[in-house]
Amino acid sequence: MQHHRRAAVVATLVGLLLAGAVAPVESSGGFEGSLVPDPPIPVELLKQRRAALFELLEPGIAFLRSADPRGSYEHAQDSDFRQDNDFYYLTGLETPGSWLVLFKGASGSGKAMLYVPEPDARQEVWTGRRVGEASEVAEQTGIEAVRSFSRFDAEILAQLRQPQGLGEYGHIYLPLGDRGEDVKSLAEVAMQARRTISDLGTAMAQLRLVKDSVEIERLRRAIGITAEAQKEAMRSAEPGMYEYELEAIVEYVFRAGGAERVGFPTIVGSGPNSVILHHDRNRRRTGKPDLVVIDAGAEYGYYTADVTRTFPVSGKFSARQREIYELVLATQTVVIDSIRPGRTVWELEMIARRHMREHSKEMCGSATCDRYFQHGLSHWLGMNVHDVGSYKTPLEPGMVLTIEPGVYLAQEGLGVRIEDDVLVTESGHEVLSAAAPKTVEAIESLMAEEPRLCEPRR
Repeated sequence: MQHHRRAAVVATLVGLLLAGAVAPVESSGGFEGSLVPDPPIPVELLKQRRAALFELLEPGIAFLRSADPRGSYEHAQDSDFRQDNDFYYLTGLETPGSWLVLFKGASGSGKAMLYVPEPDARQEVWTGRRVGEASEVAEQTGIEAVRSFSRFDAEILAQLRQPQGLGEYGHIYLPLGDRGEDVKSLAEVAMQARRTISDLGTAMAQLRLVKDSVEIERLRRAIGITAEAQKEAMRSAEPGMYEYELEAIVEYVFRAGGAERVGFPTIVGSGPNSVILHHDRNRRRTGKPDLVVIDAGAEYGYYTADVTRTFPVSGKFSARQREIYELVLATQTVVIDSIRPGRTVWELEMIARRHMREHSKEMCGSATCDRYFQHGLSHWLGMNVHDVGSYKTPLEPGMVLTIEPGVYLAQEGLGVRIEDDVLVTESGHEVLSAAAPKTVEAIESLMAEEPRLCEPRR
């Protein structure tokens, strides 16, 4: 039955944009609740995170700088300020131009200081209020010592330049992966004063690898929004749509669900583009024989999803598409069933490749299909789509990782990738993205439905 999806989708999008306010589609297993895109982090949790960091550091002083605003004249969307992940993780503060300074004494006691810029009434005419009063910053972060950034040189840098300055805090921790000029200048000052410097990023990666309850809650929301977007793309797809139209549907559902931004550029690869792993130009017009790979992730409260689904734009898998698809799905299922504490990502990788190799038969010609599985099986997920942390670390409850096998047959223009986001639990695992259908039957059934998008808020 022809649903004229493309015309319906375009008309609905235009109508909703003209109408203004919208409400998210609610469904079991999807996303629910407030549309607040970035709820505050509880102060007690911020204090616990800083205390956990102190436990990982030797006595010394650690510096962490906030992100800078991007220039709005460089690109239309570059004025979107996004805080540095580590700075936000420890402070919950979105103020640019700030420094967090952490002191750990020889006794093990720790204290924190924040240096923030002064409010600028002239700048606020253009950008709105970005800097709060010291009392507001202290209340939001749980850090009592909030200073004006104008005092940073006199109180910190001048002391750092002296060989005996800062007393017991002689060891310096810096985010050495930060190539910003301010961090490089601070490193030069520390080296000139013959300080020992260590990478703060190592401890932060260890800390962020296991997610706390707030992080898991935000990931659930981001992944739930993304699952709804994948479902709506399937309902709306029909031959003749451009890849960017499917991209628009996905990202519309993101914003309607309270996601402030995408976690990475949305990938919509149809037909020959389905075999391009990071195809994000999204300009091709789809045809009836095509499979479409959509790899997308909403970001909610600084945490991103990463969910990939592959489906036939016509609504029905061909026999050839189905056999490759079901091999990839079976491979993913075997791996997910193997996830539990104590496993390593490397072990899961070997399970995936062994299963694909042993069940390829002659589907991929003279070679087994694992030869066409051209990327890694998994990566950590969190504030970054490829989040921080060592892949040698055995799985622990609270870790979140992707499982994403694929097969890419360039000569046939046939690419299949299926990706889910998985939480490691005490008893095994939980698939956080299970709301996005992935069996052949479930996908074909969903694609027979009319598009829903979002209903106007009453």
